[in-house]
Amino acid sequence: MATVDERESPWRIHGMSVEGYRHRRQGLPCQDACAYAASPSVAVLAVADGAGSRPRSEEGARLAVELAAEHFARRAAAAADRHPGEAVHELLEDAFHDVSKVFLDRTGAEAADFATTLTVVVLTPGWLGHLTVGDGFVVLRAGAEDGERQFHLLPQAMAASEYSNETVFLTSPDAARWVHTDCVSDEGIDGVLLSTDGLVQAALNRAGSGTPSPNVSFVDAVFRSLDAPGPVTDSAHEGLATLLRSDRLTALNADDKTLLRAVRGARP
Repeated sequence: MATVDERESPWRIHGMSVEGYRHRRQGLPCQDACAYAASPSVAVLAVADGAGSRPRSEEGARLAVELAAEHFARRAAAAADRHPGEAVHELLEDAFHDVSKVFLDRTGAEAADFATTLTVVVLTPGWLGHLTVGDGFVVLRAGAEDGERQFHLLPQAMAASEYSNETVFLTSPDAARWVHTDCVSDEGIDGVLLSTDGLVQAALNRAGSGTPSPNVSFVDAVFRSLDAPGPVTDSAHEGLATLLRSDRLTALNADDKTLLRAVRGARP
C-alpha cells in the first residue's frame, strides 16, 4: 500500500485485502489489492479485484492500484483547484487512459492474463472524483438527519450489456466505454469506503426493486473504528483483518475481500 506524505493529509486512511475462504482452502494467494497516495491537497484511494479465472490476476490487481495511486494523484495534484463539473470527469478519464496505457505496455501480449477490475476515488478540498470499471463499489458518509449520520452509495459501472452480469476488466476490449465517473461537491463528506465485490452482501442492502443501498450497521461500524485520532494501532489493524476473515462474512461471500476507508478530521 503506497503512501505519500500521509502525515500532512486531512484524511486518515486505512485498509487491507485478505484472501477469501476458497483461496485459503486451495492455498491460493489473495487476488484483490488496494493502495493509496496522500498529500496535503490530494488523496487517491484505489481497490482492484483480479479475475479469478486468469493466471496472473493477483499481479494485475497489484499493478492496477499502484498505477492508479500514481497517475490519478499526479493528474489531480496539477488540477486540485479545478471547479467541480465536466472538467473533473475529463481529468478522471485522462488518468484512466494513463493507467490503461502503462498497464497494457507492461503486460504486453499476455495482458488478458492480468485481468482486473479497478475502482478509484480522488479527494481534494473542493470535490470528490470517482471512477470505476467492473464491480467495485464506494460508500460515502456525509451529513446527518435527526442526529443520525447518513451514508450514500455512489453509482456503479454498467454491466457489459443490459442482458449480462459479465464483469468488465481493465484489460477488456473497449474498457474505456464501460468506465463510470462521478464528481461530487459536498463539504459534509467526512468518510469514504471502497470495496471489491467480496463485501457486497455485508456492506449493501437490496430493496425489493433490486436497488442497492448501504447497510448502515456495517458501514457505520467500519467508519467509527477509524474515527479515533492518532495512528492506526496494531490491534486495530488486526481487528480489521479478523473481521474480513470472520465466519460471519465468509458465510455471506467466500471471495477475497478488500476494504479501504478514509475519514476526515481524525488527526489531532
